[in-house]
Amino acid sequence: MSEHESQNPFDVFAELFPQVTDLNAPFWEGLAAGEVRLQQCQQCGVYQHPPESFCYGCGATSLAWSPVGAHGTVYSYIIVHQPYHPAFRPFIPYTVAIVQLDEGPRILGAMLGLETPIAIGDRVQPRIEAIDGERSMLLFEPENGR
Repeated sequence: MSEHESQNPFDVFAELFPQVTDLNAPFWEGLAAGEVRLQQCQQCGVYQHPPESFCYGCGATSLAWSPVGAHGTVYSYIIVHQPYHPAFRPFIPYTVAIVQLDEGPRILGAMLGLETPIAIGDRVQPRIEAIDGERSMLLFEPENGR
């Protein structure tokens, strides 16, 4: 295998990885550790995503990061047929879904390699895939494993 080939189909996503900041680092560190972490307001208890310096619910600034199950329901989705980036080419067609997490927030995530189509209202669970030794990405998959 050449130095440009890899057995990990997800390592090509490395160049798409967003800039890690003080604000979002706990989310990415959680994924690297194999868990989904969301900000939770210490005043009203609301979970939120994307991260912010204040609570979306009550405006408080006392936020903490908590691991969550990140199961949810498909709120909306599209099926992508064009490889807008070469990293996605092996997965065409793939689904991009807005998932209403059981914890409250909606989060955008790809669903790669589905055997059967999804539908609005379907239950999904997190699927964390390593990009490299330090970074991972959040995907979703059907709860029933289809």
